[in-house]
Amino acid sequence: MRNFLIAAFVAAFLVGCQSTETQSPAPIEEPAPGSAAAGAAAGAAAGGATTSGATTAGVSGAATGGGLSPALKDPKNILSKRVIYFDYDSFVVKDEYRAQVEAHAKYLQTNRPANITLQGHTDERGSREYNIALGQKRADAVKQLMRVLGGTEVQIETVSFGKEKPKASGHDESSWAQNRRVEIIYVGE
Repeated sequence: MRNFLIAAFVAAFLVGCQSTETQSPAPIEEPAPGSAAAGAAAGAAAGGATTSGATTAGVSGAATGGGLSPALKDPKNILSKRVIYFDYDSFVVKDEYRAQVEAHAKYLQTNRPANITLQGHTDERGSREYNIALGQKRADAVKQLMRVLGGTEVQIETVSFGKEKPKASGHDESSWAQNRRVEIIYVGE
C-alpha cells in the first residue's frame, strides 16, 4: 500500500510539473524603473494588465466595419511604424521600440478581429540555420512583449526569414543594421 501511495504521489507531481509550451519564451530586457513599460510590467505582475497611455499618445483608431483602421497607414500615428530594429546577435527589444510595440498591442487589444504576422530578419553574417533561429527569437520576443501588453496568442503569428530577405543589400554595418529587424504585417492589409 505504501509503494502505491508513493507511486501515485510521484505521478501526480510529474503531471503537475508538465509544461504545455514547446519552446521557452525569449527573454526580454527589464524596463527601466519609472518608465511606462515598467508600469505595464508591474501591473501585469500584480495580476492586471495596466499600461500607461503616456507613450502611446495618438494611438486612436478603431477598425470600422470589420476592416483595419486608417490609423495604421497615417504617418502621424505611431501605428504606421512597423519595424523594430535589433543589435547585432541580439533578440532583446530595445527601449526605444517599446512605445511602438505597446501601441500595436493596444490596437490588437481593442480590435480583437485584427491579426498580425511578425517577420523576423537578420543580417547576412552567420549560417543559414543560425540566422533562421535568431530571426525566430526576435519575432518571438516582440510577440511575448505584445502578449504582455494586451495582444492575444491567436492574433499574433511569427515567422523567420533569417538572412533571406534583406532590406539593404550592402555588406557594411549600415546595411546590416537595416536588416536586423522584425516587421509587423497586418493580415488583410
